[in-house]
Amino acid sequence: MPEAWAAIAASVLDAADRDVVAVDDSFAAAGPAGLPMARITPAKADERTGPGAEAVLLDVREPDEWAQGHAPGSVSFPLSALTAGGDLPVAARHRPLVVVCRCGVRSRDAVALLTARGLDAVDVVGGMCAWTREGLPSVREHGNGGPTG
Repeated sequence: MPEAWAAIAASVLDAADRDVVAVDDSFAAAGPAGLPMARITPAKADERTGPGAEAVLLDVREPDEWAQGHAPGSVSFPLSALTAGGDLPVAARHRPLVVVCRCGVRSRDAVALLTARGLDAVDVVGGMCAWTREGLPSVREHGNGGPTG
């Protein structure tokens, strides 16, 4: 029955003159099939933003949250700064963005704002909560601003 709902939804969107791709498979198969994904898993985010990768992990939590623990190599850019129209940090300019927050709500909002600016952005499902649950690395800042591991 889910395939029927997908076909109906695709038909309605097509009638509204939208570009539609109806996928007759599970959601997990969409990415490997080459369809653009708006949300990715923490493991995929780590893979896309690791050493030598083109994408940057953009953490949209507030500075005090970021200091409590963030992914190594991530760039802090609070959602409040993005909402205020702030410029992206230099390290995040002209690169694909993988956006993370605490649990995935603010990053979804940030992706909407970033894509409205014409940027390539996806968000991490479950945010840093899911990141740490999956055992991916994180670092914390101590009093002088340096990482504590």
